[in-house]
Amino acid sequence: MRGDREAFGILGARALPRMMGAAALILRDADAADDAAQEALVRAWRDLPGLREPDRFDGWLHRILVRACGDQFRDRARQRRTAGSVPERSVSDAAQRIVDRDEMTRALDLLSVEHRTAIVLRYYLGLSHPEIAEAIGKPIGTVKSRLNRGMAQLETALVQDPRRRVAGEESA
Repeated sequence: MRGDREAFGILGARALPRMMGAAALILRDADAADDAAQEALVRAWRDLPGLREPDRFDGWLHRILVRACGDQFRDRARQRRTAGSVPERSVSDAAQRIVDRDEMTRALDLLSVEHRTAIVLRYYLGLSHPEIAEAIGKPIGTVKSRLNRGMAQLETALVQDPRRRVAGEESA
């Protein structure tokens, strides 16, 4: 908080892999996730003097990351509308784990960014409901609602995935 770049570098280096993973799950785009994580660290460095409770650094950083993801999501959507491009998707079914991850990725793609963000913060980063509420700036009731609806939509998407039914029929 006193401007020690080396100390902040250590904190940032520890947090960056999880931040990039969370951003990738929220944004569904590796480049956008990288940009959002980097932007979040820049904002955190800039805003560090305003951090009132240093013990809550992680929650504060997650809140900055969620905002950076929202900015990236809006920027990329605006760019796609302007350019008329469609993001590329790659699928690899070399192993069952990759197939399962692909199914989850497709299901997550169907969720709104709000529902996807809540699910990533809860189940990927392991944040509690109050921590998620703080990170997204919404009441706990909204967090619970987004998690419940998001999980229901995720379950429906996984059950209805036509690739899953085809794979299941082949093994039967």
